[in-house]
Amino acid sequence: MTHPFYTAEHEAFRDQVRRFVAKEIEPFAHQWDEAGEFPRELFGKAADLGLIGLGFPEAYGGVTGDRFLWIIATQELARPGAGGISASLMSHAIGAPPIANAGSEELKARVLPAILSGEKISALAITEPGGGSDVAGLVTTARREGDHYVVKGEKTFITSGMRADYYTVAVRTGGPGAAGVSLLLIERDRAGFTRTPLKKMGWWASDTATLRFDDVRVPVANLIGAEGQGFKIIMRNFNHERLTMAAGCIAASRVCLEEATAYARERRTFGRALVEHQVIRHKLVDMAQKVEAGQAMLEMLTWRLEQGESPVAELCMLKNHATQTMAFCASEAVQIFGGAGFMRGAKVERIYREVKVNAIGGGTEEIMKDLAARQMGL
Repeated sequence: MTHPFYTAEHEAFRDQVRRFVAKEIEPFAHQWDEAGEFPRELFGKAADLGLIGLGFPEAYGGVTGDRFLWIIATQELARPGAGGISASLMSHAIGAPPIANAGSEELKARVLPAILSGEKISALAITEPGGGSDVAGLVTTARREGDHYVVKGEKTFITSGMRADYYTVAVRTGGPGAAGVSLLLIERDRAGFTRTPLKKMGWWASDTATLRFDDVRVPVANLIGAEGQGFKIIMRNFNHERLTMAAGCIAASRVCLEEATAYARERRTFGRALVEHQVIRHKLVDMAQKVEAGQAMLEMLTWRLEQGESPVAELCMLKNHATQTMAFCASEAVQIFGGAGFMRGAKVERIYREVKVNAIGGGTEEIMKDLAARQMGL
């Protein structure tokens, strides 16, 4: 059957990524999750495959391709059921696009090649201890002093927060509201910049941190875009982040379905396979129904983005549908597994712990509904 969105090139790439994940990630997923980190060498291996550079300009080591290649990469990386690995491995996907889209030629040439080769790690730092999804209300300041900015404030829940080399940081350079927000690139080794690791419910393999800037001096050359344009650059970033998060959640939901189906066929209760009980079959059908609906919505919206549309309301609804589907499928999968699903080491147990971070990150479900409503004129 010919797929309306995926070409032979797409499928060849899917096969490449699937083999990479099966060899380099899946056998170690549980071990890395328990350790709370994974080897830094994985960045270079992913870059060699073209995963890190995907969607970035070739001039800096990127790999050209459409959004469907990105969807494939995201969904294949979800197969081990260890979202913390892919979140940290691909943190550049939210940290580096502002640099590529709005940075000066000098800044792009200085930092992008090392990021896209896997040598350096990029992170995005927007969320603040008192701010959450209220980006326009951020309070970290960057005061201009000659040819430097002096940055003071805190960021928290930052993925790759401990290991990153480059941080794309949202700061306030002007007055209140969105118009006063700018973006700065801040290197890890700048004086006055400290990081504190955080322990999380899920995504254990990703290092997450609170960042503190105590009068950190940053060259004006590290400004990304123009002063006061940071909010617009961030919003452009969010559309891609939400599409990617939705793709990962739907793929994780499918993993739950596949794992639960395999277990139900193998496990025997009351003299027959678990799958022979009608209540279990109905659970699996309900899971499949939600997964397929989410995948169809994901692919259609990806196609619309490729046509140059900006379906913001639908992207918000897609993210919510995907996170809610993940919550449903993870819960049902653990229920089907029974006690075995409560044991660490099972994919469904890891995914169950990762549900909430997706429903919060990239804009909470509540923010998504409010944004969708505004776009719909409600």
